[in-house]
Amino acid sequence: MSIIHLDTSACVRSLSVDSICKKCEEVCPSQSIVIDKNPLPSINLSLCVGCGACGGVCPTESFGLEQFSATDFFFEFLEDEENLISCKKNVPCIASLSVEHLISLAILKKEMVLDIGHCDGCELAHTCFAQIEKNHEEAMYVLEAMENDAEIKLEKITFEKNNETNRRNFLSAINLKTFAKAKQNFESEVERASDELQEHTLAKTDIALLKKKKLPEKRKLFFTAIKRAEVPSQFHRIEASEISFSSQKLMDQDACTACQMCYRVCPTGALTSDVKNSKIDFDPFMCIKCNICHDVCQPNAITKSASYNVKEFFEPTVQSLIAFNVRRCNECNVIFSTNGKDKLCYRCKVEEEEARELWGIEEDYED
Repeated sequence: MSIIHLDTSACVRSLSVDSICKKCEEVCPSQSIVIDKNPLPSINLSLCVGCGACGGVCPTESFGLEQFSATDFFFEFLEDEENLISCKKNVPCIASLSVEHLISLAILKKEMVLDIGHCDGCELAHTCFAQIEKNHEEAMYVLEAMENDAEIKLEKITFEKNNETNRRNFLSAINLKTFAKAKQNFESEVERASDELQEHTLAKTDIALLKKKKLPEKRKLFFTAIKRAEVPSQFHRIEASEISFSSQKLMDQDACTACQMCYRVCPTGALTSDVKNSKIDFDPFMCIKCNICHDVCQPNAITKSASYNVKEFFEPTVQSLIAFNVRRCNECNVIFSTNGKDKLCYRCKVEEEEARELWGIEEDYED
């Protein structure tokens, strides 16, 4: 059984204590992932069943399995003449593949089958099978909106490897070449022996990595597949609630305080500004719908559009959400951005407000 690991520098919860993302905890069938007092997910390795569903739903791909890579599987599956995906053939669980993986593979394969024959009676089904169905429904909905005739079927194939194949695999495994792998498996099992929650914290190296904007591999694969898809006759708008991996943003210009938090915490660079911090631009194709920009926006100035234009898949465009006034602070002389007529930067404004509250002065210092 493959052991799970967490890249803390990639986890969206590392970006802010305000993050409410709990997708990994919600999909985990064995309750081995816990998000409680510690901002980052804690893992009980002795309970983990190695299904990989947490990696399938994680928007930033912060979860992974030692013996399974969705990206490696993607390319191996494309080379495979068969089109069957099964937990008994090539994946730990179908839920380990994201919606983007399914759409991308369907576009390039034209047709594929998800074997759900083993889901009946499976101890993981209460969360994993529900996620498989959800991913399938969403993938087919998006493909239809793209006017793509690729098909993803859910079928009860109940694939089983034959005994001869199992025997060959067993005999080929008894050699020195697999010693290192066997040793790694042994060490993983030792690590599993503890039933305590393994807590995660950010090291200095992780903090440095947080500043880097990075697209998940599944988005790169999706982009590659889209480039090979036929452009639809018209670009349809789809319900935003029906797409889990991207969004389009709206900005309430009156509510925005130019605090810069939304684009500073954005893990992919979907939200950006310029060197003067004079604006906020948004690239929907770069958005992974991790929700962190909404979580950190205290005035709720940034919101999601109720619909998504499929055009962003084929002709990505950077949208201007808001432009700011760039001024020099009357107090500290620092250049700052503002959405109003402020003469003081945010820090000096807070200090001024605290001083006036202390002195009991209610006069507006901006006048």
